[in-house]
Amino acid sequence: MININVFSEEKAWSKRLRNKDIFFQKICNAFPKKYKFLNKKVSLTLLLSNNKNIQKLNKIFRKKNTPTDILSFPLNKKVRVSNQTYLGDIIISYNFMNKPKLLNTKLFKKKVTKIFIHGFLHLLGFDHIKNKDYMKMFKEEEKIYQSVISKTKLN
Repeated sequence: MININVFSEEKAWSKRLRNKDIFFQKICNAFPKKYKFLNKKVSLTLLLSNNKNIQKLNKIFRKKNTPTDILSFPLNKKVRVSNQTYLGDIIISYNFMNKPKLLNTKLFKKKVTKIFIHGFLHLLGFDHIKNKDYMKMFKEEEKIYQSVISKTKLN
């Protein structure tokens, strides 16, 4: 089972996602069996942020002085899920998720779900530097997203 510690440093998130912890837990509960890690204690931390703060982190850790939609910080490069595993940290920028401004709530939630899945796969060691890796990651993202959409009220 996946346990998510959700933190928010941007008030605007609360206007769009009333129960942030429940929202992200439902996403994880709707993952395909392969990514649910049944009978294991898998955890990660999610910070719901904004462009200003994510830009600072992007500059410090990636040497890129620009805001970005998501940052993922895997605890280990090679992930071996054991009985108790901490995967790492994900940070998502509200400003990127809310484009275009005043996106309806349903589309906002779908966009957040998709980017969260992207970050989650980075924690598991997926990347998109090479085209073949991009295709592999994109395929997994789609599988997980379709599973979440079919099992939750996002559709």
